[in-house]
Amino acid sequence: MKQVCKLILYLFCVAIVLTGCRDKVQSKAETADSLAAVGQRVSRISKSKKKEDMRQYDVADQKRITDFIPKGYKILEKISGDLNKDGLDDCVLIIKATRKDGFVKNSFDKVVDRNRRGIIILFTEKDGYKLASKNYNCFSSENEDGGNYFSPELGVIIKDSKLYLHYYHGRYGYWEYCFRYQNSDFMLIGYEASHDRGPVVLFKTSINFLTGVEYDDENINAYNFNADSDDDSEIDEVFKRTVVKLKKKPLMKLSEIEDFDELRY
Repeated sequence: MKQVCKLILYLFCVAIVLTGCRDKVQSKAETADSLAAVGQRVSRISKSKKKEDMRQYDVADQKRITDFIPKGYKILEKISGDLNKDGLDDCVLIIKATRKDGFVKNSFDKVVDRNRRGIIILFTEKDGYKLASKNYNCFSSENEDGGNYFSPELGVIIKDSKLYLHYYHGRYGYWEYCFRYQNSDFMLIGYEASHDRGPVVLFKTSINFLTGVEYDDENINAYNFNADSDDDSEIDEVFKRTVVKLKKKPLMKLSEIEDFDELRY
C-alpha cells in the first residue's frame, strides 16, 4: 500500500513539472512573437519616416530654387551642368512672365502668350544655391510671329563649363551665343551663326570676343541655287573667308543684355 501511495505521489510531481515546462515554453514563444511584431512595426515606421524625410528634402530643394523666382514669373525649363568647374551640377532656369496683358491675338486670330522670357543661373553649393547671374526679360516669347516660317527656338546648352544660348531656325540655319563665368558674371566670349538654304550653308560667321577676331565664310556658289527647288544637295559648297579685326570693347555681361533680338556687336 505504501508503495502504491509513493507511486501516485511520484506521478503527481512529474505532472506538475511537465505542466510548468509547457507554460514556460509557451511564454517564451509568445514573447518571441511579441518582439517580432514590435520589430516589424519599428521597421515599417523607419521606412515610412525615411520616405517622409526624403519627401521633405525634395520639397525643401524645390523651395530653395523657387526662392530665386521673382513674383509674376514661372519656370519654363531647368538645365543642369557644371558652369564653374567645381564638379557640381549648377542650375540654369528659363523663366517667363505671367502678365495678363501679355496674352494677345496673333495673325491667325488665336490668343497666344507673348510674355517675355528670362534666365536665372544658380551655382550649387553645399548648403544650397547661390545666385550667379540673372536677366528677367532678355528673351522674346516663344510664341512670336514667325511670318511664313516658325519663329526661332531657344535652346540652352552647358558644355565644357560654358553656357550656350542656341537659336534653332530650321532650314534657315542657327545662331549661338557663348558665355563664360568670369568677373562675377557670365561674359559673352563667342558667337556663331550659319545662314542656310535647306541643307546648304550660304554664309557662316564666327566671332571670338576674347581675341577680337571675326571670321566670315561666304559660299561663292550661293547664286547657283535654283530658287524654285528645295533640293540643293548636289551643289558644292565653296567658301571664301574674310577676317575682320574688331575694335576692342569690354565683354558684354549676360545680366546687362536688354534684348537678344536687338543685340549688336
